[in-house]
Amino acid sequence: MAAALSLFAVVAPIHLVTKALVGRSPWPTRFLAGVSWLFGARVRVEGAEVRPHTLLVANHLSWFDIVVLGGATGCTFVAKDELGHPFIHWLADQNHTVYVKRTHRKGAKDQALATAVALERDQPVALFAESTTGPGTHLLPFRSALLEAANYASREVVIRPVALDYGSAATDVSWYDEPAMDNVWRLLGRRRTIPVTVHLLDPLDRSLDRKQLAHGAREAIGRTLDLTFSDHSPIGEAE
Repeated sequence: MAAALSLFAVVAPIHLVTKALVGRSPWPTRFLAGVSWLFGARVRVEGAEVRPHTLLVANHLSWFDIVVLGGATGCTFVAKDELGHPFIHWLADQNHTVYVKRTHRKGAKDQALATAVALERDQPVALFAESTTGPGTHLLPFRSALLEAANYASREVVIRPVALDYGSAATDVSWYDEPAMDNVWRLLGRRRTIPVTVHLLDPLDRSLDRKQLAHGAREAIGRTLDLTFSDHSPIGEAE
């Protein structure tokens, strides 16, 4: 943690100056990659490079996914609007996070439109379609509403499933039936590194509707990770 804070102290001023001078900055991605390494992740990426205007649909185990996937692909994220401490919000803002109210079901179209605006920029957008964290032994249901963003965007959007593969450490990484801060400190207290493979899978067929796309993403990730499916999580519920 001390090393991560030291990295932030070096990177933050460079990022702010770069952003002010040229309007954009590569430093949030570099910071996430550095933090993931400092926290023990040893990341390997498999699959074709992620291009602009891509919606990444990933499985979700822990807060650790954000530093791993963000550092590996340079993506931004769709996140719940209550992130807690203002400093965490500020960090998320630097990476152009898209905030949505997941409990506001009638606002699903507005959430999809906000995501569509983000997809019109060059930075890829990542969505954790389970909308909560799973146990690492099976996949939870995938929400489909935000996949409609690909149809609302003015650009041609590619939708790609992403399988985050922690191997035998998956159940250890998972925040499933555990207080949030307990998971944070437990992972930071690990003595061993965590090999992670980010599988960038083939794009989905855009002729499918959003429910078929969600099903296709879940099937592709499940096959890659050899996971079964379940309909329940003690932390949250999916549509």
